Amino acid sequence: MQFRDLRKQYEHNKSAIDDGIKNVIESADFISGQAVYELEKQLAEYVGVKHCISCANGTDALQLSLLAWGTGKNDVVFVPDFTFFSSGEAVSAVGAIPVFVDVNMDTYNISAKSLEKMILKVISQGTGTPKAIIAVDLFGQPADYIKIREIADKYSLFLLEDGAQGFGGKILSKKACSFGDISTTSFFPAKPFGCYGDGGAIFTDSDEWAALLRSYKVHGKGESKYDNVRIGMNSRLDTLQASILLAKFPVFIKEELDAAQEIALFYSSRLKDMVIVPAVLQDYFSAWAQFTIRVGNRQQRDGLKKYLSDSGIPVMIYYQKPMHRQRAFDMDLYHDDDYPNTNTSCETVLSLPCHPYLNRWEIQFVVDKICEFMKGSQDV
Repeated sequence: MQFRDLRKQYEHNKSAIDDGIKNVIESADFISGQAVYELEKQLAEYVGVKHCISCANGTDALQLSLLAWGTGKNDVVFVPDFTFFSSGEAVSAVGAIPVFVDVNMDTYNISAKSLEKMILKVISQGTGTPKAIIAVDLFGQPADYIKIREIADKYSLFLLEDGAQGFGGKILSKKACSFGDISTTSFFPAKPFGCYGDGGAIFTDSDEWAALLRSYKVHGKGESKYDNVRIGMNSRLDTLQASILLAKFPVFIKEELDAAQEIALFYSSRLKDMVIVPAVLQDYFSAWAQFTIRVGNRQQRDGLKKYLSDSGIPVMIYYQKPMHRQRAFDMDLYHDDDYPNTNTSCETVLSLPCHPYLNRWEIQFVVDKICEFMKGSQDV
C-alpha cells in the first residue's frame, strides 16, 4: 500500500503520458514549449479566470504573487499557523513580515475570528503595515472565503489563495484557485493534481498582474528575455512536466476527483464513531489532498501511527510543528496562547492513505486496523 500511489496512476495513464513525453522529445521543445501554453489555457478555463501563468513550483508561485503586489520591507502578510512551511517562507523571501493566524478546529483552515484579531494586534502595536492575507485550502477544502474576503476588504488587504492542496475543490460552482485576487497551486507529485517533478501555477483576472508575473518569472524580462526591466527569478514550468499534466488532466477531472470522494465517504462513515473525521462544510467540495483524522492526545496519536505503520499502512503527520514555533521565524511577534487550535492539531492529527487508486480491500484494511487500535486503547 502506498500513501499516494504514483505507479498505479502512471499505469492508468501510461499511453497518454508516454505519447506526450515522446512528442516533446521528438520536437526538442523543452523550454516554454507549446504544451506549457496549452496547459495554461486549459487550466484557466477550468478554474474560470482570465490568466494562468505556470512556473517552476508552488513556492515560487507564492513569492511571484507577492512580488507582483510590490510586497516588501515592513509589509505584514497574515498566514495560517497550521500549514506547510512555504506559505510563510515566501513572505520572508520578499523581505516582508509573516504574522501567523490560528485555524478552525473543524476544517483546519484559517480562522476568520483569529485573523481579524491578529490584524488589529498588528495595527495597534505598529508591527508593520498590513498588506495581504494568504489563505490556504488545507487538505483539499477551500477556506471560508466569504468571511475572509469581508475582512480583506474591510482592511484593504490583498487576498492570496494558496490552493496547492485544494485544486479541484470548490464552493458551490466556484472552483478553488479562483477565490483570491491572485491564487496559486502546486503540481508537486503528492498534490491532488500533480506532475512527476516540480511545477506550479498562478491564477488571476488582472491583466496588469499577469503581465508582471510573466516578467518576474523570466528574470524580469521586458520585450524579450534579453531586455530586463526588473529583478526577477528563473521560474519556468518544464515542457515535459506540462505534457504529463495535459495527459493526466482529463482523468483528474472525470475520474480521480470522484474516486477520492468515494474513499473519503467510506472512511468517514466507518470511522466517525472511533476518531474525529474531517468536516466538509455545506456547499463545499474537497479535493481530498489528505484524509486527516484526529484523536484525543499526542500519546494516542503516536501509538496509532506506530500500530498502523507496523501493519504496513503508510501514514503521515501534517503538521508536527506550528509555524510560529519554527526556528526560521524566531521573532518576538508570536505568543503560544494565540494558537490553541493549531497547537492541539499538531499534537493529535494523523493523515491516512487517500488517493484514487486505493482498492476497497486496502481501505477496509485501514479502517479495521484503526478500529482495532482505538477499541484496544479504550479498554486500557
